[in-house]
This record gives sequence, structure tokens and C-alpha cells, in this order.
Amino acid sequence: MSQKYKSDIEIAREATAKPIEDIAAKIGIPAENLIRYGHDKAKVSLDYIDSLKDKPDGKLILVTAITPTPAGEGKTTTTVGLGDGLNRIGKKAMICIREPSLGPCFGMKGGAAGGGYAQVIPMEDINLHFTGDFHAITSANNLLAAMIDNHYYWGNGTELDNRRITWRRVLDMNDRSLRQVATSLGGVANGFPREGGFDITPASEVMATFCLASGLDDLRRRIGQITIGQTRERKTIYARDIKADGPMTVLLKDALQPNLVQTLEHNPAFIHGGPFANIAHGCNTVMATKAALKMADYVVTEAGFGADLGAEKFFDIKCRKAGLKPAAVVLVATVRALKMHGGVGKDDLAKENVDAVKKGLKNLERHAENIKKYHVDSVVGINRFPTDTDAEIAAVVEACADVGIKAVESSHWANGSAGSAELAKEVVKTIERGNSNFQVLYPDNYGLMTKIEIIAKEIYRADEVFADQKIRNQLKDLEKDGFGHLPICIAKTQYSFSTDPSLKGAPKGYGIPVREVRLSNGAEFVLVVCGEIMTMPGLPRVPAAEAIEIDKNGLVQGLF
Repeated sequence: MSQKYKSDIEIAREATAKPIEDIAAKIGIPAENLIRYGHDKAKVSLDYIDSLKDKPDGKLILVTAITPTPAGEGKTTTTVGLGDGLNRIGKKAMICIREPSLGPCFGMKGGAAGGGYAQVIPMEDINLHFTGDFHAITSANNLLAAMIDNHYYWGNGTELDNRRITWRRVLDMNDRSLRQVATSLGGVANGFPREGGFDITPASEVMATFCLASGLDDLRRRIGQITIGQTRERKTIYARDIKADGPMTVLLKDALQPNLVQTLEHNPAFIHGGPFANIAHGCNTVMATKAALKMADYVVTEAGFGADLGAEKFFDIKCRKAGLKPAAVVLVATVRALKMHGGVGKDDLAKENVDAVKKGLKNLERHAENIKKYHVDSVVGINRFPTDTDAEIAAVVEACADVGIKAVESSHWANGSAGSAELAKEVVKTIERGNSNFQVLYPDNYGLMTKIEIIAKEIYRADEVFADQKIRNQLKDLEKDGFGHLPICIAKTQYSFSTDPSLKGAPKGYGIPVREVRLSNGAEFVLVVCGEIMTMPGLPRVPAAEAIEIDKNGLVQGLF
């Protein structure tokens, strides 16, 4: 079998992982500060991370992408490839990415550990249970739910109104039947019946809170301020009011330690946290990112889905809250995805179509314009597929040059760091020019509705925001209660700038409908649900799970 036709899992299984102590040594982590999970993965102790606080920071590079299509863009693959490429050209670099959720793995998206010769390993572990972080987050969330119901059952000392309990349970699996449920049925001994529901773990407030915490004390503070409901008089009740912050933090204390693994080329990678970007803020943990910046000269991280979601939230939520200042952005595009944005069907993507590429470039150009609004320089990384032609690649490079952006072809999927070295060199040159001067899109003191409108009009390019009086009153009430300074996290489809997934390219002439507003006080943002986005996804007609099994040799098949 030729190299380019090997599957991701075949490539990963051919690799020989180095002992995790060797990987740690490359970035100065002593072996005694590792909590090993076998031969090739470990957590890094919080005490060691805390000891780094006075060291200077390296340069932070964000990898984002054009609007996703079924053709694929390859943000994680590019993140891994760029990290390897930077090390290849003599830079001390590491990567920070998110942990995959079981929901998409068994649904339709598949694994999320990179691909081809730009992967992190051990691939199967990373895509399945890994070090148990998602399970810890699920358990902490559901402990709070159990303590709420128990508190109400045993006298309800806070006078919490059973009709105004807002906390939901979570599960790390796509399961539409759990979106809305009735609990405590079956009689007096089972408690007081009420309506509730489940979200998927990566969409939960505990996941977002975990990922934005700067340390164990900050995590407990944030958990304590999670809102769980109101009294009849509309007084807000917090997790700390029922003494849930302590035990929840206990469940999360080990999970908060970043996970260290390696790329196929034995370069260090943190994989930690995993909030969805179409629902939550779509970035790996603050803990891992800030620790990596103390250990390496260059840190490559990614933000989920297209730049309208992932990059906006990375800038306006994560960077704002953590005090991060990105030095450069890599905007990933593929010829295949551009052709889809230009109107080509999935079955015809292998045929050369330069005109469709040029039509689809409107999507890339809009994302590039949006990134400029944050005053950070960007490079377009063209993630090359074997079916791409030189004429199609040239069309992308020329179009980018016309709007003042350097586009660099990268073949890391097929060639590893040898294929990403030129992209790495261009990113370093961009950073060394020193033109980036990061700024958020809006200040803290703007009204919540104003912030929503700024994102909708400046990033999504909508004409207006549709919000009924109930929604507007909720926003005003949040401001009265002291939450008006919080940033906005918009939940919407990842497949379009709009809330209509069928509108590809760079659509115009539409509005953004706001369906729901939720306060995520632990994460310290206001979640704004727009359009028909679900916080608990369902499985597709033919879920990926149907093809996943164990073969006679005990190897997982069908996951990748």
C-alpha cells in the first residue's frame, strides 16, 4: 500500500512511541512531576506548573479555518503539522489541542487527533477514554444535579423554586431522547417530580468553567458561582449555597492537570479539555495553554470549527479572560472545501474546477477580513489533498496575494514536518515582523444586546438580530444582576456564517434569530443560542458507531 492511501490508524499503529519521560525532558519537565498513564501519556503536576509562573512567555499561534464542509479542512492536522514543522526548522515548539468527545466519535465526525503523518498518539486512547477527564467533568456536573434534588428533598433551606431550577444533567454521548426528561417519578420516596434534560458534556457549563480556570482555587471559585436556579422571589441560588463547590472541585482536581502526549515525530503536545465551538467556546484549557507558553518558544493551538465561531470565541472569551496575546493566526483552507463553497457537490470534488475555487474564496476572504479586526497578522495555510491540482492551488495563492495575505501550501498530511516546514518559516517571519497588536472586538462595559449585535454584524455580517421582548428582558435582568460585563458566547450552526446551514460561501441579507439566553456564570460568559442549534446532538441515520468493532486480534476497527 502506498503511503498516501494508508489510513490514519495504520500510520499511528506503525509508529513507535517514545517514553513519555523523554518527551517531557524536551520541554524541561522532570520525570518526578509526571503522573503516568502508561508508557506514552501522562499528566503534569499542578505544583510544577505553578513553579513556572515567573518564566517568560513564548509566542502564541492560533490555527483556525474557513467555514467547515463535508470535504474537510484539517485544523487539528495543520496544528500538529505546524508544531512539527516549527521543531523541524529549529524552533522549540509544542501544541495545545482539545480532547475529543465520544459523541462525535460515535456519531458522524470521527476522531480528532490529526491525520496522516500529522497526528498525536496514542490515537485510540485519545479518541476514547484517554485519562478520564471527560468522565470527571460529567460526574462533577451530575453530582451538582443530584445535590440540587437532594437539597430540595430534605427541606429546601434555600427556598429554591422547583419550577425555576435551571441546572441540567450531561452525558458524553449523542442521545436526542434525553434532551427533555421528567425526573423523580414514582412516588414520594423518589423526590419531587420536575422537568429537566441532558446536554452533551462538551456543551456543559462545567466543561467551559474547567477550561477557563487558571488554577485549582480559581476553579473552585468559578464552580461556587454557578447559578442553579431561583427562589419564588427571583433570588439567584448558586452552587456554593448548597455546598457543592467543594466536592465538585475534588472530582476535578486530577483532571485539571494537563495531559502530555507526543506527535508522530515525538514532539510534545498538551491535549486538555474539549468544549464544542458551535455551542461553547471551542478552545483547550487555559491551564495547558499558559503552561505551554512557559515551556516553549512557540505554542500552536486551535479553535474549533470556522473562524466565525472558534477564532471569535478564542479572542473575545479565552484571550480576554486569560490575558493572552496571540502573535499570529493560521487560517486553514482546502481546495476541496473552497470548491464546495463555490457550489460543487461532494461527488465531483476530485475534478479540477478553478472557477469553483475562485467562487469559494469569498468565504476565505471574509474570515481573513474578520481576523484583521482583532489586529493580529495571519497566514493562509493551504492543506493540500492528493486530488488538488497546481492550477487550483495557484488560484488560492493569487487571490490571497490580491488582498494582502500570504498563502502557503502545506503537505503535512502526506509528508509530516517536511511538508509543513515552509508554512512554519512563513509563520515565524510573520511573528518576527511584530505587527500584531491584539485587541478584542468589544469592551466589557458595552450592553449585552450591543455585544450580540456587534458579533452578528461584524463577524457573521448579518443585517440585524431578531430577539423578542422576553429575550431582551432577560438580558436587561442579567445586567441589573451584575452580569452585564461578561462576554458573549453564541451557539449556532458551524456550517454557515448565518444560522442556516445551507447558506454556503459568504452569504448576505439575513438576520440572526436569538432563541434562548443562558447565564454561564462559572465560565463567566452569557450563552446566546441562535437558530436551531442543539445542546444535545442526536445520532445520524447511519452513526459511525455501526462500523466500530474489535477484530480477532483485539484491535479497534472503524473508529478512524
